[in-house]
Amino acid sequence: MATTPRSGSEPDGAPPATATPAARGAVERAEAVLVEQYPRLVRLAYLTLPPSLGRHTRVLLAHRAVQHALPRAGGGRDPGTPGAALEELRVRVLRAALAPAGAARGLLARTGWPPAPPFVWGLRLWPPAGGIDEAAGLLGAAPGPVRAAFVLHRLDGLPEEDVTRLLGAAGAPGPEDAVSGARAVAPGAALPAALVNPGFDATVVSARPTDLLRRRRRVRVAWAAAVAAVLAAGVLAADGSPPRTEAVPAAGAVAAGLLDPARLARVPAEAWADTARVDFTAWPARGGRTADRALLTRALGAWAARPGGIRTTAAPGTPADPPAHPPHLLYAGDVPGDPGATAVVLLLDAEGDRVARYTEPAAGPRAARTLDLARTDQAGVTTAAALTLTPATDGAAARYLLAPWIASAGTRDLLRAEDTARPLAVAADGVTAPVPVPRGSGACGAWPVLELTSSSRIVEKHSFVLADLGALTPVHLTYTPLPDGPGAVPARQPREATGAAARAAWATGACGLRTLGGGGVRAVNVWDFADSELPDGAGRAVWSCTRASGWAGPGDVLVQLRPPSGPPQEVARARSTAACGRFGQHLLAGTRWRSPAGRWYLLAAGSREVTAITASGAVRAETAGRSLVAPAGPEGAPVSLTARLASGARITALDGGSGGRD
Repeated sequence: MATTPRSGSEPDGAPPATATPAARGAVERAEAVLVEQYPRLVRLAYLTLPPSLGRHTRVLLAHRAVQHALPRAGGGRDPGTPGAALEELRVRVLRAALAPAGAARGLLARTGWPPAPPFVWGLRLWPPAGGIDEAAGLLGAAPGPVRAAFVLHRLDGLPEEDVTRLLGAAGAPGPEDAVSGARAVAPGAALPAALVNPGFDATVVSARPTDLLRRRRRVRVAWAAAVAAVLAAGVLAADGSPPRTEAVPAAGAVAAGLLDPARLARVPAEAWADTARVDFTAWPARGGRTADRALLTRALGAWAARPGGIRTTAAPGTPADPPAHPPHLLYAGDVPGDPGATAVVLLLDAEGDRVARYTEPAAGPRAARTLDLARTDQAGVTTAAALTLTPATDGAAARYLLAPWIASAGTRDLLRAEDTARPLAVAADGVTAPVPVPRGSGACGAWPVLELTSSSRIVEKHSFVLADLGALTPVHLTYTPLPDGPGAVPARQPREATGAAARAAWATGACGLRTLGGGGVRAVNVWDFADSELPDGAGRAVWSCTRASGWAGPGDVLVQLRPPSGPPQEVARARSTAACGRFGQHLLAGTRWRSPAGRWYLLAAGSREVTAITASGAVRAETAGRSLVAPAGPEGAPVSLTARLASGARITALDGGSGGRD
C-alpha cells in the first residue's frame, strides 16, 4: 500500500484564511512541490532516522517529518522557484529527522501514536523487501548526518557541495565530515536496483495487523479497569474508606498472550532456499522436543513472565523486556551426549532483532534455569550462521546449532596459519559435535575456530570463519589486506579469513580475542593498513588495526606493529570508536620501537590516503609518504603526530581516544 498526504490531515503549513494572497500562493507552490517529491522526501527522512527506532516507527516519523515540512504562510521567505522550494523542504525534513530524541519520538516508541498525524491503529508498517531497507542495510549504524548525506548524494544525485550546504542549513554537526563519511559507504558498490529505478516509490509499505488477541485483551482490560474505577468510586462515596488493592499478575496482559506454544512462529524446513532474507528468520524449528508444550511453556514464561529462580543475562545493548509478539521457535531439545540431559530452547524475537536461549537441567523446572539474550539486527549469511547451543563452561566443550544453509563444517587452530580445517560432525538437526573453546587468561596455546561453507543454493564456494567468545552468537572473523596505493583502486573491503594472508595475520593476533569476551561483538576484522621498512636493517613490518564491531555500531580497536619475527607490539587502543571501520577508513598511528642494534626510533604509518606525516614535540620530523622513521626522543616525552590526506584534510594519530580530523 502506498501512503500519500491527504486533505483532512493537512500539513502544518496549510495557509490560514487571514494569509495574504502572495503568502497563500507561496505555500500552495511549496505544497505542489511536496506532493510531487513526496516519495523522495520520505526516503530521505526514513533513511536519516536512526535504525534503532524500528521500521514501523521510522515509517510513521518519516511521513510525519515530510507532512509537517511545509512552511507556514508568512513564516519565511517565498521560495519563488520549485527548485528553491524543494531545497527548503529538504532542510525542514532533515531538521526533523536529525533532531534529538524528544517527546514526539518517545511517545511514538512507547505507544505507537505520534502526537500529530499520521495516525495508525491496529497495523504494523514496514517497507517491502528489495527496496529502501536495502539502502538501510548498507548504511548500518552510521550517524544520522552520514545517512542523510548518502541519500542526498548517492540516491538523489546532488553534488557534494550542495549536500554540505543543506546539512549545514539543517543544523547537522560537521557537514563536511558527514559527506566524507557518506563517500566511504560501500565505495564503488552498485546500489540496489530498486532504488535507482525511476519508478521506485519509497512510500509503498507492507502492513499486517498487530496482535489481535492482545488488542482484544487490552480492550477488555480497559473496560474492566473503567468499571472497577466506577465501583471503587461508589464504595468510597458510600463508606469513605479506601478500596483494597488486589494482586496483579506479574506477567501482565502482554505476557499472558505469549505463553501459548501454539502461537509460536514456525518456518518451513526449506524456506531458507527460497527467500531474499537469509538470516535467523529463515531458520526452521528443529530438535527433538519442538512438540513438548510443557517445555515450550516454561521457556516462554521465563522470557515473558520472568519468574524468580531464573538467571537472566543480556549481551551489552540487548533489551531484556518480553517480546511484543509471539517469537519464532528455532530449537527445542535435549543436548546430545550430556549426562545431565540439559534441555535447550532457542527463540527469535524477529520484531525486536533478538535471540533467546533458555536452558533447564533434567532435575526439572524448579532446578537452576538460565535465560540468555543477544542482539541479531542486520544479521546475514555469516552472522546468522550459528548459535551457541551449550556454552563451554567448567572445561566442557561447546556445541553449536548451525544454520540450515551450512553445507559443511570444520574446525582449525587460528594460531597456526598452516593448519587446515578438520571435518566437524553435524547431526541431522544441525547440532555439532563438541568443540573445545579457549577460556581464561592463562597460556594461549591454541584457538579453535569454526570454518563453515554455505550451500551452493545460497552462494557458491563461500567459506568463512566464526569464533566463540563466550556469547550466544559466535563472532565473524574477517581480514582486510594491505592497500595497493593511494588513488589506485577504491579502498579494499573486509574479506573472509580463509586465505593465506588472512591466516598469517590472524595467527599473530588470535590471542587478543581473549580481551573481547562478554558478548555484544558481531564481527572482528584485522586490517593491514600499512607496511614500512624498519631501520637498522630489521626488515619490513606490517601495521594492523583489529576492530571488534558491536551489534550496536561502535567498536573497540587495537593497533599493532608486526615485525618480520617475534611477537607483535601494541601501538594503541581505543574504545567505542568508528576508527578502522566503514566510517573510519583514514588512520594514523605511531610508536617507539627498539631496533636489534639497541637504538630507539619513532615509527609512524598511515592508511592509503595519507600523503605526508609530521611529528612535533619531543621529536620534530616530517616525511612525504605513508611512513615515518626518526630517532626517538626521551622516554615519556610527548610527541604529536599529524598526517595530510590526498584530499588536503588532516588527521591526528590514534592514541587511545579516536583518530580525529583537525
